[in-house]
Amino acid sequence: MSGERRGLTKAVLGCAAGAALALLAASRTWAVVITRHTAPAAVVRTPHTGSALVPWLTALALVALAGAGALLATRGRSRSVVGVLLLLAGAGVLGGGVYGLATVAHVTVVWPVLAMIGALGIGYGGFEATFHSRSWPAMGGRYERPQAPRTPAEDEPQHTGPSRSDVAMWDALDRGEDPTR
Repeated sequence: MSGERRGLTKAVLGCAAGAALALLAASRTWAVVITRHTAPAAVVRTPHTGSALVPWLTALALVALAGAGALLATRGRSRSVVGVLLLLAGAGVLGGGVYGLATVAHVTVVWPVLAMIGALGIGYGGFEATFHSRSWPAMGGRYERPQAPRTPAEDEPQHTGPSRSDVAMWDALDRGEDPTR
């Protein structure tokens, strides 16, 4: 595997793994709020997931997951723009993890930290795409739309009216007949 292809592979895998880790962390319980009631005496435990505490976390992780696929499908400046968006998404996921750790007193430390580790993977993929994607290979030409040379006949206005067969088919439908017979 060439160095350019290896760089693309590492960036896509880092971004996808980071996004998956952030999605996993966002879906887990980060904090449990305990409420004590006096009459009747009861203790109510209310779990809060990471996405409930930090609503943008799941959305940014999904953006990063889509960005990992976009790194494969784009080339040139478009790939660099995707890299910048991935950097921003990684920064947002990192901010969500830090926010989750800082704001909740009784927080489960593991999940916000894993979200922050996922953010580092997203940020790595975005950094690599932003600054090194110019040398990465692009998808093959078989995925491109063929560009046929234009002929002078194509530049002339075309007749856009209905053909005789179209009119005959509509007339048959109006009479209640099946025009495909």
